[in-house]
Amino acid sequence: MKKIACLVIFASMFTVSCQKDFIELNPISTVSVEAVYKTDKDFQDAVVGVYSMLKNQYQDFWIFGDLRADDSWHALGNDAFLISVDKFNMNSDANLMISTWRNYYSAISRANLILSKIEGTDPAVVTNKDRHIAEAKFLRAFAYFDLVRIFGDVPLNTKPTTIEEGYTKVREKVDKIYDEVIIKDLLEAEAKLPAKYTGVDVGRATKGAAKAILGRVYMTRKDFVKAEAKFQEVTTLGYALLPNYKDLFDYTKDEHHSEYIFDIEYQDGNLGAGSGFSNKFLPKSANSLAETFYGIKGGAGEQNTPTLALFDSFDPTDPRRDVTVAKGYTDNNGVFQGFLQIATFTKKYLAITNSLNDSKVNWKVIRYADVLLMYAEALNENGKTDVALTYLNQVRTRAKMPTFSGLTKDQLRTKIYDERIYELSMEGVRWFDLARTDRLATVMGPLGFKPYNALFPIPLVEIQIINNPAVLPQNPGYN
Repeated sequence: MKKIACLVIFASMFTVSCQKDFIELNPISTVSVEAVYKTDKDFQDAVVGVYSMLKNQYQDFWIFGDLRADDSWHALGNDAFLISVDKFNMNSDANLMISTWRNYYSAISRANLILSKIEGTDPAVVTNKDRHIAEAKFLRAFAYFDLVRIFGDVPLNTKPTTIEEGYTKVREKVDKIYDEVIIKDLLEAEAKLPAKYTGVDVGRATKGAAKAILGRVYMTRKDFVKAEAKFQEVTTLGYALLPNYKDLFDYTKDEHHSEYIFDIEYQDGNLGAGSGFSNKFLPKSANSLAETFYGIKGGAGEQNTPTLALFDSFDPTDPRRDVTVAKGYTDNNGVFQGFLQIATFTKKYLAITNSLNDSKVNWKVIRYADVLLMYAEALNENGKTDVALTYLNQVRTRAKMPTFSGLTKDQLRTKIYDERIYELSMEGVRWFDLARTDRLATVMGPLGFKPYNALFPIPLVEIQIINNPAVLPQNPGYN
């Protein structure tokens, strides 16, 4: 079911990259690159190597999407870095900035190498050639989309790059990267990716994933006409909301259900392919009762704590509240249990875990409810408020909440923004929602946000390696 996550650890031998130089330039291998990129399986394994870098990166994506926003905070106050993210005073030498930069550029480097090597291959030998190209382009676009949302202008690589060339790669404008790589790659990917996979390939990017991410890209650029059209296409591909919201986060069931579109895949079993979410987000409890109740071994990390303001924002009758931001849990004896130092926690990532950071829980990059809400938002911005209401109401009906009617365009916009909180909080979208809708200053200003905090700092070590502000300047505010 999640074999792609397991394949990551085997595919990495083909795509080991230099870790000390800017932008993960030329992949280095213990075997000849020319000897590796020959068969269909060679390219399939190489594509898995691109996924592996995203798997590494998304272990901490919650720091960007949740902790930085208003739906999460570091409640314990025992980690200087997490506090600095929370308080908007982080430094450019933070390890997260370094690993983020290198993870994404390593993924891009690997994708570029695949695309360069596959170009002249015989389709009779590389039988899935079109799919491998489409996947590599999807993953390259995906990596650049995250990069520009996190850092703004970044260096642009679309082919294998030498170390010497890397020192001359200037930061390109965000709009150029959107136009020349992100949108172009996603359009080409959606045309050639399959609608679905079977067997060990389940979890790879599909046509629906490319269309959904492209719709999110258009929303980020405020191109609501193209976003509406793209989301409409997604609604024709057979996706459907699960009847029960809680089932989205029941990991005794298959995560590849009717609402699934694209996840970062993880697999338990001490294979080095598990996620850390189940451990990280669980608070400590007296005598480790919560760990025992949820079957989570290895300890509780007490990170990514939902805020009390998030709890208070929910209608008390909304069943999503207890999943998203709970004040405790009811044990097998019917007794409500709280925690030692933490007031709230999220139940979205709780799975039986036999050792530390070896959870099978995926990171949900985009699911169908997210698409429906963005589709409603795009329709509303395009003046189709009555039609937009129907898609918002689909999400509310699944949550067993009252539907809306007779709203103005402005009223519906507010309702959609709110619904995205109730439906998607603690899934890494809140910060980026605030950014793309120009609400960072309004919402985050009272919490210490300054305009330059809309972007994160370029890693100091990368600035020092290049040592040329004309090529790689720091983002304003972080010098």
